[in-house]
Amino acid sequence: MARQAAVAGALACAVVVPGMAADAPPGAASCSGCHPAKPDVDTPVPRLAGQDPAAMVSAVQAFRSGQRPATVMDRIAKGFSDDEIKAIAAWYGAQQ
Repeated sequence: MARQAAVAGALACAVVVPGMAADAPPGAASCSGCHPAKPDVDTPVPRLAGQDPAAMVSAVQAFRSGQRPATVMDRIAKGFSDDEIKAIAAWYGAQQ
C-alpha cells in the first residue's frame, strides 16, 4: 500500500509538458515520460494526444486489473482512481 501511495504521489506532480496545455489534470504530465507528445517521435509506446478517451480508460483499467499484459503500466495504473483515469484520458483526447 505504501508503494502505491508513493507511485500515486509521484505521478500527481504537476509538470508542464512542452506543446501541451498547462491545464492538465494531476498525473497527466507524468504520462509523457514514456508516451511521446510529438507525433513524429518513433517509439513503440503509443502517443496519447488525440486518442479516444473511452479506449484509453478501458486500456488503463485493463492494465490495473491485470487483464492486459504490461511491463510497468500495471503498476502505474494502480496509482490512479477511476475518476483520475477518466480526467487524464479526456484531457489527452482533447490534445492535438
